Amino acid sequence: RRALHGASGSREVTPTAERYGVRRLPFSRLSGGDVAFFERLMPGRVVTDPEQLEAFNVDWLRSVRGCSKLMLKPQTTAEVSQVLRYCHERNLAVNPQGGNTGLVGGSVPVFDEIILSTALLNRIISFDKVSGILVCQAGCILEKLNEYLEGQGFVMPLDLGAKGSCHIGGNVATNAGGLRLLRYGSLRGTVLGLEVVLADGSALDCLASLRKDNTGYDLKQLFIGSEGTLGVITAVSILCPQKPKAVNLAFLGCQSFDKVLETFTTCRAMLGEILSACEFMDEKCMELVERHLKLSSPVAGSPFYVLIETSGSNSTHDEEKLNNFLEQAMTSGLVLDGTVATDGKKIKALWGLRERVSEALARDGCVYKYDLSLPAGKLYDLVTDTRARLGPSARAVVGYGHLGDGNLHLNITADSYSHSLLDAIEPFVYEWAARCNGSISAEHGLGFKKKQFIQYSKPPEAVSLMQRFKAMLDPKGILNPYKMLPSSS
Repeated sequence: RRALHGASGSREVTPTAERYGVRRLPFSRLSGGDVAFFERLMPGRVVTDPEQLEAFNVDWLRSVRGCSKLMLKPQTTAEVSQVLRYCHERNLAVNPQGGNTGLVGGSVPVFDEIILSTALLNRIISFDKVSGILVCQAGCILEKLNEYLEGQGFVMPLDLGAKGSCHIGGNVATNAGGLRLLRYGSLRGTVLGLEVVLADGSALDCLASLRKDNTGYDLKQLFIGSEGTLGVITAVSILCPQKPKAVNLAFLGCQSFDKVLETFTTCRAMLGEILSACEFMDEKCMELVERHLKLSSPVAGSPFYVLIETSGSNSTHDEEKLNNFLEQAMTSGLVLDGTVATDGKKIKALWGLRERVSEALARDGCVYKYDLSLPAGKLYDLVTDTRARLGPSARAVVGYGHLGDGNLHLNITADSYSHSLLDAIEPFVYEWAARCNGSISAEHGLGFKKKQFIQYSKPPEAVSLMQRFKAMLDPKGILNPYKMLPSSS
């Protein structure tokens, strides 16, 4: 589970503007009169204490740092609207922030932008058991939503390692993928409606609770994955699936990545509709999890590990299909060893080995994170090539990710952040992905760190159109500036 670091020590993080040489755009600077206005608007929910602000100025990876002097905690859409209307008139830049679990520097200020926290926008508005449609405010924590839904016999269609801290609004704003995408698809399909406040403070109510609505442009899609640059999401309507009655998890060891791919294609063919997740990680991931988190793998000594989850409505039927697959995988030499979990406690423990890789990496040193979509057959080649390129300049180069949707998480740890190591990684990784017709961001977004590399995945015409959308919806550029779109030359 990813949780926010404490405020202590955040001063050690080099300010983003200094480290990356960013120039501040001509926004107004916060005045005493501005603070007084916000204190009248939301008394007791205005944070100006530098010590309290530190943790919200630094990202979870401790790689970027802003210098905001003000955080606001609205509780209603009307308050968000009043805040943005005022900021638009005053030309004050705003940084929307959810759980601050992002990995590309999109959730913290670059300079002194006002932090607009969704933490108190945390109310469940409604849930319809017949349709499975949940309507909630944007600051609801993903894990809390899932716990609520489980009590109703449903689950969220999204699951990720940061679920204990991340907000559903941030998930939607970044079009988060996660572990259940193979089964339930992306948020672009499960999100039915949004309520969004635009840069000038006007509220856009597209909070539909309909599976089908073919009237005009599907405006919500503009804001899904927009990373807070086009509007602030204040509420979400999302389609939730029935909670599976039977869940099984197989944790398997494989000799090579070719065997990993064969294991995936075999399980997809044999498990069919009950296959809900298929993840892989290399042996370096497991070494770091064991070393830094003191977790032990039930399957040892394999170069690669695969997690295969099934979810269905009939335990006997599902276990029979899974056992048939495992027998085939073992007898054909696809799998070296493995274990199966059917009870909740063991399933959670096995998932923890995969979900906590990111935490183990953070404890290993400074982390350079890359989240790429690649053709399945090329997924691990990039890890091998990067490891060979960096040699001893990196502490560890590891690969893990989602086999079902071709998503590789390439991670590099080092003793410290350095321009020389960064120059060896970038744009090498992005050029490599582009040659394979891949994407430089599969699910983390572009944020601050990747915005200048968008051309490796999108043609100039597409980027230009995005910039025109931004200029139309946010002409002053006050919403999450310095993020997602490349800086003007």
